[in-house]
Amino acid sequence: MLSQGSPVRWTAPEGRWTQPDLHLFPQDGHRYEILDGSLHVTPPADARHDSLVESIVATLRSAAPPGWWVCARLGIAMESSNLVPDVTVLRPHSSGAIWVDPADVALVVEIEAAETRRYDRLLKPAVYAAAGIPAYWRVEAGPVLRSFTLDGVAYRPAGDVEPDEQAKLDHPYPIRVNTALWR
Repeated sequence: MLSQGSPVRWTAPEGRWTQPDLHLFPQDGHRYEILDGSLHVTPPADARHDSLVESIVATLRSAAPPGWWVCARLGIAMESSNLVPDVTVLRPHSSGAIWVDPADVALVVEIEAAETRRYDRLLKPAVYAAAGIPAYWRVEAGPVLRSFTLDGVAYRPAGDVEPDEQAKLDHPYPIRVNTALWR
């Protein structure tokens, strides 16, 4: 028996990591994800990152048509991957499952940090695109919004929104974005 305050002991699964394995981990602020059966752990986000998540959720919710859902840190279950975007927009009549089906997802948003830069620019967009998620936003320092739309099996740039401008975007629904308001 472990004494109080002792670290929890567990063993890695034999073979690939799967969604049920994610329940082994504590709710400690780290982001635990599975990418093609391999575990990926991201350090806890800082207050600036969390504030950006809240601002983006508020922007998307204020423009959302009836029935659309905007969620922070909602998991998406794909073939051999379970990813948790910073923000997810779900179409009306989505399943409401803890791990949503990519067919229910209209947009994923990732807020880039030093620890996640390559992950957010290279790996995650490729997995989201392969799952057929039609739109991807990446928020960089500034903040600068880089929006992408699915073109077959890959994302293509759909436009950037710099901190000193306001823009109208069409995905996931018509929305006006002013990143200077994101704090």
